[in-house]
Amino acid sequence: QVQLVESGGGLVQAGGSLRLSCAASGRTFSGYCMGWFRQAPGKEREFVAAIDRSGGNTYYAESVKGRFTISRDNAKNTVSLQMNSLNFEDTAVYYCASKFGAIVVAATRYDYWGQGTQVTVSS
Repeated sequence: QVQLVESGGGLVQAGGSLRLSCAASGRTFSGYCMGWFRQAPGKEREFVAAIDRSGGNTYYAESVKGRFTISRDNAKNTVSLQMNSLNFEDTAVYYCASKFGAIVVAATRYDYWGQGTQVTVSS
């Protein structure tokens, strides 16, 4: 069993930055692929970014590529999402998720989920 807790959400002006963090516990962190997903009001959950077990391979949704950076610290059992140049369309609840093994981008492949943290970007 893996427990995930997100933090770092909040209100930010358009063009600003936020850094989200996810703390994992319960299982060996280094054995899991980690991902970030988001869900805006009235929309389906969507993929944002993912990182493999070692941190050497990453994937990003086209909408965030070049603006967001995912990273992990296996020694601290954490994964982060640095979000720059935020705009209103980035407003959503952001979820940290994990799955055992290789990196994937499909939400249905992830086994464990955090409670979510709200990110609101104002104009």
